[in-house]
Amino acid sequence: MNILELALSIAMAAVTLALVLCAWRLFRGPDTTDRILALDTLSLNAVALIVLLGIRWNTGLLFEAALLVAMLGFVSTVALARYLSRGDVVE
Repeated sequence: MNILELALSIAMAAVTLALVLCAWRLFRGPDTTDRILALDTLSLNAVALIVLLGIRWNTGLLFEAALLVAMLGFVSTVALARYLSRGDVVE
């Protein structure tokens, strides 16, 4: 096992732990804003995990998938924040 595989394994374990902790905060969060922040962080960690898998499997397709997940995560966070602050998403 070379150093890149070891680093990827450690990084994937850390990101997976972060995913589990964010999912726990999403389901257990005391407030709605905590849940929205957990959802945003969950999408960011999912992007990181997809990128790490793309590096490990040496494929470019997963990088495009990570870009799509990042865009959807950003849009959903903005939409939920606008809904909480104004009561509607579209003016």
